[in-house]
Amino acid sequence: MRDAGKVQPLLEVIGLKVAYGGINAVKGIDFAVAAGEMVTLIGANGAGKTTTLKALTGLVHPSAGRVRYNGADITALPSHRLVALGIALVPEGRGVFPRLTVEENIDMGAYCRDDKREIRADHEHVLTLFPRLAERHQQAAGTLSGGEQQMLAIARAIMGRPRLLLLDEPSMGLAPLMVQKIFETIRAIAATGVTTLLVEQNAKLALELCDRGYVMESGEITLTDRAPALLANPRVRRAYLGE
Repeated sequence: MRDAGKVQPLLEVIGLKVAYGGINAVKGIDFAVAAGEMVTLIGANGAGKTTTLKALTGLVHPSAGRVRYNGADITALPSHRLVALGIALVPEGRGVFPRLTVEENIDMGAYCRDDKREIRADHEHVLTLFPRLAERHQQAAGTLSGGEQQMLAIARAIMGRPRLLLLDEPSMGLAPLMVQKIFETIRAIAATGVTTLLVEQNAKLALELCDRGYVMESGEITLTDRAPALLANPRVRRAYLGE
């Protein structure tokens, strides 16, 4: 596994601040993710994790700081430009199109592409990753279970052939068995070389999956280390592992 401190980061966040009115949700954070890494951002609800991802993907505008991707400043770019650059977000709450079929939702992930033959091949590939979606291919996405919708959101994201995959709380509201399946698939996607930034309240699962982690509290990053070290850290174990 690569270490963002030793190579040029694929993603670099420098002094990022985000404010909603008079509330400072993100207070000048710095972190980096190297190409090929799996990194997690953990913290309690309200710590600023989702806001950080929204700032990275152009869904909210930072009040200060910079975001660099593959060496270029992307801070001011709109979301659709970021997708075309190879950045994909699986949002909190899944965000599927409920009235479209599973098939149509998957193909929406490839809207920036025009290589029809390869799109079809990738479509078939995601159905092998998520056999349950193949069984429900013509079913309206709004009728799927929460776990199936999470699978669909991930499938849609990887149809864009992302270089950087951002995942926001993929385990939220899911049964343990479904969470296990989702995380196994995330691991398989990362194994193909897709750089991954995972925002997750389930710190244990996230740290077991990822190479490194950052702990976020009240809009600030308060701790960072290799994932095994964070799992063994007494402070992390007390605050996030219930020990």
